Amino acid sequence: MTSNINSSTKLSILLPVRNEGINVEMMLKILTAVLDISNEILVIFDFAQDDTIPVIKKLQPKFRNIRLVHNKFGKGVPNAIKAGVEASKGEYILIFAVDDAGPALAIGDMVKLMDDGCDLVSCTRYAYGGRRLGGSFVEGILSRIANRLFSYLSGSYLTDSTTGFKMFKKSILDKIDLESKPRGWAVVFELAVKAQAAGMKLGEVPIISIDRLYGGKSTFALGPWFGEYLRWFLWGVLNLHNLKTKKKLVRVPDSTAF
Repeated sequence: MTSNINSSTKLSILLPVRNEGINVEMMLKILTAVLDISNEILVIFDFAQDDTIPVIKKLQPKFRNIRLVHNKFGKGVPNAIKAGVEASKGEYILIFAVDDAGPALAIGDMVKLMDDGCDLVSCTRYAYGGRRLGGSFVEGILSRIANRLFSYLSGSYLTDSTTGFKMFKKSILDKIDLESKPRGWAVVFELAVKAQAAGMKLGEVPIISIDRLYGGKSTFALGPWFGEYLRWFLWGVLNLHNLKTKKKLVRVPDSTAF
């Protein structure tokens, strides 16, 4: 069930897009079908020729909670998130990849953990029954190995720090300075690492991730993305390892949150 945008909007969903016309209509229909809280969906684009835009304009008369947001800060996911947060009206922010339908079913559980006191909730493909299907085989193997290695070396309580599906209180960005360069989705890795380093309460929800369910070309690029992911991998190993011996994060009762 969808809701009109108003001052009591609880959840703002940020959908960074780049020529996602083939995916976005089905994704928006899924999102509006599963959401039962006041929400807005912000579709964030970089350039006026993006083929996502006409699809959104066609849907807006039916789904009044969907808005187009022009990213004026520069290309890339970090800038899209910045533009989306600036335009958002929700108490909670959800970063969502438009090419993966599976995590939509986890939104209700994520909101519950947020309502129970979490500052950030991350989805996981690698624990509690979570799974990853489809997408690049190489990307999948690297992601699984990197997350396991990162958790082992840093002591991170998250089992899937790199996933792009994260919900957080809008207010935490007053305490976290995001510095990622616009290379892939490394900024969500940075967000997870810095939230934990700041002692914030974290949660995890398992998902079945189905990459590129409706087609289209993946933007994954190992070479250009590797350096930025490595940067936050090393930052997390240094900072979370030291934190681990000083303070443990609190477990939220009856959930997978820490």
